[in-house]
Amino acid sequence: MFVVRVADNFHYMDEDETCTLGEFPTWAEAVTAARRVVDRWLEEQHRPGMDAEALFAQYTAFGEDPYIVPVPDGEAGFSAWDYAKQRCAALCG
Repeated sequence: MFVVRVADNFHYMDEDETCTLGEFPTWAEAVTAARRVVDRWLEEQHRPGMDAEALFAQYTAFGEDPYIVPVPDGEAGFSAWDYAKQRCAALCG
């Protein structure tokens, strides 16, 4: 089982501000769930005319930061920040 936990970038390293999203039977399902968390936050915060750098700055300061445990052998792990950076570019064009 893979557990998706969601931290709060505004409360970095504060375990009281971290919650469990759920348990998933496969790595792929856990990654999909983690991506949904990031996508939802970015879509809610995106404003017309906002550039990717501004949206990403908002995300890294205040966004929801999902992570997955355990990381399977041979996987680099899921980086919500890396994924968010890609999504910011796509959302903002």
